[in-house]
Amino acid sequence: MEKTRISGRRRAYIGLMRAFMYIAAALTGALVLFLIVYVLGKGLPHISWELLSTKPSYLADRIGILPDILNTLYIIIYTLILVLPLGVGAAIYLTEYAHNKKVVAVIEYAAETLSGIPSIIYGLVGMLLFSNNFGTCLLAGALTLVIMNLPTVMRTTQESLKTVPQSYREGAFGLGAGKWRVIRTVVLPGCVDGVITGCILAVGRILGESAALLFTAGFAHALNGFWEGLNSAGATLTVALYVYAKEQGEFGVAFAIAAILMVLTLVINLAATMVERHFRRKKER
Repeated sequence: MEKTRISGRRRAYIGLMRAFMYIAAALTGALVLFLIVYVLGKGLPHISWELLSTKPSYLADRIGILPDILNTLYIIIYTLILVLPLGVGAAIYLTEYAHNKKVVAVIEYAAETLSGIPSIIYGLVGMLLFSNNFGTCLLAGALTLVIMNLPTVMRTTQESLKTVPQSYREGAFGLGAGKWRVIRTVVLPGCVDGVITGCILAVGRILGESAALLFTAGFAHALNGFWEGLNSAGATLTVALYVYAKEQGEFGVAFAIAAILMVLTLVINLAATMVERHFRRKKER
């Protein structure tokens, strides 16, 4: 009788927890769906070819976000060029070369701490370190974003390196290959999915960053070339969204930019999922 009573209580507890999980999952899905539908519904009607292909002109009373789109692409490229070698190199050193576990633990703890620092603090540090030396420009913003995204790229690459079986390394060493040759020809090809995942996550964070860039890259809607943009101030899409919504009251344009960012975020998440599946299937083969 006692066993039956306990079993009944346990079944009720399991059923209650299952109901809570279903409710939590439904609320999360509904919230995501609501945000997507609301932002796209408000923003898509305001997107036009003129908005996407022109620059702002106050004399012609015209609003265009082409400079903001280009500045976003520029700062993504600048940041990735700097952060990928640093992050991947640091991960390789910590996983393959470093033998002092205390040093590795300190560096990993520092990286995790950097990941949790609010972006506004990065903006203040970037303004003091980079903007005071290079001026308010995309280069200062990119260097600030490098510091922000370095822990993400490093940790994802490091965890991916650890998934490569040790037997692969030992087999390559047994054939007479050197340390760097083993890493270059055996280890890195086996963990390329982690590098790509870290790159995609970094792009997502760069795309959604605004606070740090307000202090470092500025909010000028200037149309610059790729190399000219390094030393010029420029607003990215997220900064332009803030400026149009908060400073100018152009909520239609702000929602249009929000819709563009929403679509880009969905594309980035889809790309990350497809890359993960591709390399998972490749490993299974």
